[in-house]
Amino acid sequence: MYVSDCIDINSAGHLTIGGCDTVELAKEFGTPVYVIDENEIRKNLRTFRDSMNEYYGGNGLAVYASKAFNCKEMCRICAQEGTGIDVVSGGELYTALSVGFPAENIVFHGNNKTYSELCTAVENGVGRIVVDNIDELETLSRIAAEKGKTAGIMFRIKPGIDAHTHDFIKTGQIDSKFGFALETGEAMEAVKKALSTPNVKLRGLHCHIGSQIFDIDPFELAAKVMLELFKAIKDETGVELEELNLGGGFGIKYLESECPKPYGEYMKNVSAVVREYCNKLGIKMPFVLIEPGRSVVGAAGITLYTVGSVKNIPDIRTYVSIDGGMADNPRYALYRADYEIVCANKANEDRSEIVTVAGKCCESGDLIQENTKLQKVERGDILAVLSTGAYNYSMASNYNRIPRPPVVMVKDGEARTVVKRETYEQVSANDI
Repeated sequence: MYVSDCIDINSAGHLTIGGCDTVELAKEFGTPVYVIDENEIRKNLRTFRDSMNEYYGGNGLAVYASKAFNCKEMCRICAQEGTGIDVVSGGELYTALSVGFPAENIVFHGNNKTYSELCTAVENGVGRIVVDNIDELETLSRIAAEKGKTAGIMFRIKPGIDAHTHDFIKTGQIDSKFGFALETGEAMEAVKKALSTPNVKLRGLHCHIGSQIFDIDPFELAAKVMLELFKAIKDETGVELEELNLGGGFGIKYLESECPKPYGEYMKNVSAVVREYCNKLGIKMPFVLIEPGRSVVGAAGITLYTVGSVKNIPDIRTYVSIDGGMADNPRYALYRADYEIVCANKANEDRSEIVTVAGKCCESGDLIQENTKLQKVERGDILAVLSTGAYNYSMASNYNRIPRPPVVMVKDGEARTVVKRETYEQVSANDI
């Protein structure tokens, strides 16, 4: 049942996270509520940071992909742990800058950054702006010239690799809205243009082949493809690029049956390929970046709900309705994403019932999980959906004008709010 070391069951038979009784957390903070274990986050960040230092000899940087979960406290933790941070919008960039995150260690992604977002990045000295298309390159050059600056950039490259993940989260193949294609020669032409474009410095290249990937092979193949491009650029332009960003996408444990590899293994195996290929191709070893997101926070978080009703439809199914739903976790509606669900106040009992957990939104498709095992529950019980630290708070909405839940961070048996619960007044604050 356990998807993370921070999850346990106490002597009362209640589910715990980070040493805190989840039933007591539900009483104190109300439901729905996101709960994230700080120690688990820090442990995961250190795993990536330390393995990068070990296998790349300090010639690399782990960059947290903050779209997975972004708030001020998360940015502070990344700064304290010495990692970079990846942002994909003006809002994520603003959040990082607002807590004094070092701009040089910010990587700014996005396939359609706005003029104002690019201005903010240049003004604040963001270290790496990952350029997605030629229009963006030209706009960025003009902005940097106007401000008397030189913008450090990388190009996002589509390495043409199918990472065998969900269609919606495959981003490395040629048919993707992201980046420059290799097969058409588009990537090489973009590099040549960047080298002659004023007020930008091409620091290196970036790729990302998808998300929730359990195999190491696709990452090794991506490294080879990208280094071959480095070699081709050197041969055609005489320029050796300095940096290679291999993206993220490392899988996490959503179900008891899943067995993701230790994250250090990815670094060890891929670094060996990078060294071997650099020697083979006669190019210098680049500074290597990686971008773990889900793998840092996913299994560190849970969401707590209160059961409102249990509706049995004979010979059809049993619906367990909760006080949240697709507004705070849209991933089942989007991807049919798998989750383990536990009755937090009966965690020591067998999950003997097959139920469908339904949300409160006015949509037939507002489900959290179908035909899942659960303890026998009744109104007032507390449900815990595990592995919701990534892409739950960050994808939450106000559908049906439901306020977004708070985020509570736990550490060594203590809990604190890091994002407040929204109020109805806040939901309607911009109405005229």
